[in-house]
Amino acid sequence: MPNVSDEMPAVATVASDAASLLAACVLFRALDEDTRRALALRAVRKRYAAGETVFAVGAPGHAMMAIARGTIRISYPTTRGRALVLADLGPGEMFGEVALLDGRERSATATAVTPCEVVVLERCHVVPVLRERPDVCLKLLDLLCARLRRSDERMADIAFSQLPVRLAKTILSRAGALERIDLSQSDIADMVGSARENVNRQLRAWQRRGIVDIGLGWIAIRRRADLVAIADAV
Repeated sequence: MPNVSDEMPAVATVASDAASLLAACVLFRALDEDTRRALALRAVRKRYAAGETVFAVGAPGHAMMAIARGTIRISYPTTRGRALVLADLGPGEMFGEVALLDGRERSATATAVTPCEVVVLERCHVVPVLRERPDVCLKLLDLLCARLRRSDERMADIAFSQLPVRLAKTILSRAGALERIDLSQSDIADMVGSARENVNRQLRAWQRRGIVDIGLGWIAIRRRADLVAIADAV
């Protein structure tokens, strides 16, 4: 059985890693090193396998998480039994902050898309920092407002835009400067709020026109200008 002296270096390493991660997060970047380290000493690191639920909508919300490794998907279940994907978050990003702020239940579901490691910060440790640091509160408000704007834009697209427009926007957004995205058609359907069969039908129509190529779990952009024109259609 390990003694205390054996465990201390491991604890120090975990705290140091957590402090470095918090320094990389926009929210905690403004904090001085001592405050970040004090938070890090109270943080807990957790690992999740791909496909594992981190928390479900309606669950008690008493902590926020910073992603150290992997991709976390934030989604909301629909009445038709499907999940609407709200965001995919990567290393350095945070999630779970809404329930942490108001102490109520989770407003969405978080799932590990890939093997993930997160740093968990409990509400009882974060709220005192927010009370003492108005600059951190303002940064948190900025982050929340940015996410709310993105969610509003997505809801407006789903409500008022036709599938081709939504699909083109999603592909371009996910691809960025790259010419290929590695996502299943089921995942894309959840992102655009449609059935996989409809997404497949539209992608095959674009493939026949030479706009995209599609394969098992991937989409390649061949004529970006045409895809941009579709995304900009009113």
